Amino acid sequence: MSTTRILVWDIPTRVFHWLLAISFAGAYITAESESWRLVHVTLGYSFAGLILFRLVWGLIGTRHARFSDFAFGPKRVVAYLRSLLSREPEHHVGHNPAGSWAIYAILLLGLGIGASGYALYNDIGGEAFEEIHEVLGNLVLGIVVIHVAGVLISSFLHRENLPRSMVTGYKDGEASQAISGSRAIVGAMLAAAVLGFWLNAFGIRESLVGAPVDVAAQENGHGHDAGVAGRYDDDDDDD
Repeated sequence: MSTTRILVWDIPTRVFHWLLAISFAGAYITAESESWRLVHVTLGYSFAGLILFRLVWGLIGTRHARFSDFAFGPKRVVAYLRSLLSREPEHHVGHNPAGSWAIYAILLLGLGIGASGYALYNDIGGEAFEEIHEVLGNLVLGIVVIHVAGVLISSFLHRENLPRSMVTGYKDGEASQAISGSRAIVGAMLAAAVLGFWLNAFGIRESLVGAPVDVAAQENGHGHDAGVAGRYDDDDDDD
C-alpha cells in the first residue's frame, strides 16, 4: 500500500480544536478567582459556543470531521487498544476509536458545563449547579489528560506527529483518503467570530457578568430631567 502526504483535517476543525483547548484551559485556570471572573465567563461561553459549532460541523463538515467517520462501538475501541500492544498497531487516518470516544465525552460533558455555568452565573438553581459545574469541569480535565497521553503514545507507535497534523492538516495516507478542500472561509469565519466575541466581551463587562442596565429607567430619568429643564427655560422666558 503506497502512502503520500494528504490533507486530512480541514481548517474549521483545526481552528475549533485549538480555540477549544485555549478556552477550556483559560476557563479552568481562572475558575476560582473572582478578579478573573470576566475572563472565566467569556472563555466559558466561547467553550460552549465552539462545542455547538462542532456538533453542526460533525454533520456537514468534510469527510474526517463528520461523526459518521469515527462512529466506533466498544468492541472497536477495545480491539484498537489491544493492537497498541502488538507489533502492528491499528492505524487510522482520521480519528482512531479511542480518540473518538474522548471527543464524544468532551462534547457531551462540555454541553453540561456550558448549561450549568450559564445557570450558575445567572443565579438559577442555587449551589447545586456550582457542584455540577465543578465536577463536569474536572471530568473533562481528566479526559483531556488521557487524550493527550493517547496522542503522544499513538504518535510514537505510528511514527507520526499527530499534534503537528492538527496544525498543518496533513498526514500520511492513501490519496483516496484525502479531503477535497480545507474550507478556509468557514475556518476564518469561526476564528473571527470567537476573537470578535472576546474583544467585545472585554469591552462590555457589566452586560456580560454584572447586573443588566435598565435602559428604560435611564430613558425615563433623562426624559424627566429634560422636562424639568424645559420648565425652567419657560420660566426664564416669562421673566
